[in-house]
Amino acid sequence: MPKWLGSASVMSAAVMGLDVRPVSVEVSLVKGTPIIQIVGLAQSAVREGRERIRAAAAQLGLHVPGLRITVSLAPADLPKTGAALDLPIMLGILCAKGDLPQDALEGTLAVGELGLDGSLRSIRGGLPIALFAAANPGVERLLLPAANLREASAAEGIALGGSDSLTDILAALNGDVPLRGPAALLPAAGRTDRTETGGRPRNGGFDLSAVKGQPVAKRALEIAAAGGHNLLLSGCPGSGKTSLARCLPGLLPALDVREAVDVTAIHSVAGLLADGSGLQRVRPFRAPHHSISEAGLIGGGSRPRPGEASLAHHGVLFLDELPEFGRRTLEALRQPIEEGQVRIVRAAGSACFPAEFTLVAAMNPCPCGFLGVPGRCRCPEETVRRYRRRVSGPLLDRIDMLVDVPAVRWEQLADPAPGETSAVVRARVSRARARAARRHGTTNARILPARLEEACRLERVGRSLLRKAVTHLGLTARGYHRTLRVSRTIADLDGQARVSEDHVAEAIRFRGP
Repeated sequence: MPKWLGSASVMSAAVMGLDVRPVSVEVSLVKGTPIIQIVGLAQSAVREGRERIRAAAAQLGLHVPGLRITVSLAPADLPKTGAALDLPIMLGILCAKGDLPQDALEGTLAVGELGLDGSLRSIRGGLPIALFAAANPGVERLLLPAANLREASAAEGIALGGSDSLTDILAALNGDVPLRGPAALLPAAGRTDRTETGGRPRNGGFDLSAVKGQPVAKRALEIAAAGGHNLLLSGCPGSGKTSLARCLPGLLPALDVREAVDVTAIHSVAGLLADGSGLQRVRPFRAPHHSISEAGLIGGGSRPRPGEASLAHHGVLFLDELPEFGRRTLEALRQPIEEGQVRIVRAAGSACFPAEFTLVAAMNPCPCGFLGVPGRCRCPEETVRRYRRRVSGPLLDRIDMLVDVPAVRWEQLADPAPGETSAVVRARVSRARARAARRHGTTNARILPARLEEACRLERVGRSLLRKAVTHLGLTARGYHRTLRVSRTIADLDGQARVSEDHVAEAIRFRGP
């Protein structure tokens, strides 16, 4: 019977979607064929860690005993993916061998990928793991790669330690040197941290003052920014639809701390954070190509990961050339638009990703794009109808404002006078958002139907206008609620506590002809 020579247990964690599950890394050493065997639904990237561990140990002069090493990842029925378990497995082997005292790992949760030279590389999900560790009373300290320290520092109530090297981790656990903390990685005073903004200006380089003409579309853009409302821009090529949409991020206020944590966690799980980056303060702007798949847009995969809808959480999802997207792909957006989240269910498990985004879409009025321009469009009427039917009625019903963007006239193009800058409009948007937040704690686009009447306080004439809109324009119940929300936002932009008939009339005009 094999002789039991040593054992150890190390706390770690696995990321499933945005959820984090505890993983206990248990190591036992027995006499037998020299092999490292990893059990517990370890997928290929975890099993390949055996070779990374052996190479790193040899590079650093650490001795991996020629014994049968069994690594059990508990719970056994939880799938484990990725390379974040390399570090706890290595620590468990060294602890079971006696090179590390077991009490050095008490209350410590460890994650990290090992390089062949003994370096520690960044992992996905550093912030969600730190939030999990902070909420777990049994965890006192989190060990992770130095590249993940800044994002993890957003989690309060947990001691963080990290390094670029396994050697430093081992020295700290043996009490020889202290580990580096997040403060050591903060940028020098006066230096701009480009990683938090993705190295781009806050508005992506598009300022509203550079867009000539289009007063109606600019007004709609301001309303969309103030209330988080969905917007569809329709017009001929070159009228400025894309430029207008790309101005929207510059009209939005910076993320608050709670929103920044949410956005950073999603981008961390998706592997989109640059090494050493901290909280993302700029609202995301995602503009996928129309060839994107359904899984790419809303998320999915055997190991569920967030799609573009979730990567745009608290920001803007821009769909240019809307009718060119696949029908199934667009229809998959209906639930996220309505509920603000994406649920992905697979045989191996499920995941839920937040997806509270402002949808901005752009389309041409016909296949050639020049419908209504004398002498330019020769599209048959049936072709135009078929083109527009690519966007379903249920999806259009979820869009708050439908705006026609006409061709810009020469007089407007040649006018040297600059329009309002994005900064000026952003100030009005911020005040309107603050009013909405004080009133019901969210943007107007997210007001629940049960609270709409209380939030809007419609006057008699305004209610009469809405009744006519429902009767003569055929507004659905959803369209009625969305019109109410838009009118509430217009009132907030005007600084009014009550929604007047003018506010309702403007909101109805944005529902289309």
